[in-house]
Amino acid sequence: MSKMPSSMGLVVVGAAGRMGKSLIRAIAEVDGVHLAGAIEREGSDAVGGDAGEIAGLGANDVAITADALPVFARADGVLDFTTPAATLEFAELAAQARIVHVIGTTGMGESDEAKLHAASRHSRIVKSGNMSLGVNLLSVLVRQAAKALDAGDWDIEVLEMHHRHKVDAPSGTALLLGEAAAEGRGISLKENSVRVRDGHTGAREAGSIGFATLRGGSVVGEHSVLLAGEGETIEISHKATDRSIFARGAVRAALWARNQKPGYYSMLDVLGLADR
Repeated sequence: MSKMPSSMGLVVVGAAGRMGKSLIRAIAEVDGVHLAGAIEREGSDAVGGDAGEIAGLGANDVAITADALPVFARADGVLDFTTPAATLEFAELAAQARIVHVIGTTGMGESDEAKLHAASRHSRIVKSGNMSLGVNLLSVLVRQAAKALDAGDWDIEVLEMHHRHKVDAPSGTALLLGEAAAEGRGISLKENSVRVRDGHTGAREAGSIGFATLRGGSVVGEHSVLLAGEGETIEISHKATDRSIFARGAVRAALWARNQKPGYYSMLDVLGLADR
């Protein structure tokens, strides 16, 4: 069945990767969108191949290319779970084309974020460390819990585990949850987070937010936030068993952003959960 002309044309960058394939499949499953292009890096064996076949859907007549500029020019949005350097390049192209840019890329620094905010003056950027409904609801609960529980009596630890191939730590989701806890307490996560403990560390500093990172196997993503007080512990957790939840969330974000003004948004905005 052909897509309606009014459907939103989405480009998938990093199309031959695990998330890229999942995004292509999600686009095929969701009404109101169609695959307008698929991008891979120059030199990739996937360039020239059929995007549908690479994603396991069967041929869809969308050829994977390394030339993003003409593809962006005829699209309505781009779904991007690549690398920080690639995402910055795609942000410039999306700003030039004035289209939606949904970013699930993690491991970006402060200077990268500044460049994305600049690009969002012309495009509509939706960026999140996690695109799933469950994790974003979890972040709201963490923020509320951190606000309600006195920092002098309650310690906060963020635990995360991912597959052996993940290259950044803590994960973008762990940082999202840490930011939620910091917002609840009205403090800066950067100034109050503890990323590494080794050797004789001394007593835990009151009010700090700790992170523990585990890597192994094929784990899609497991996150827990522990709030530990005297004689009691609260644990709020989320476990992802299929990365398609992130792909579907990204498509949902693109559809939402299509009707927004240029700007920088999060999944909390998409889901109506932002504390604005």
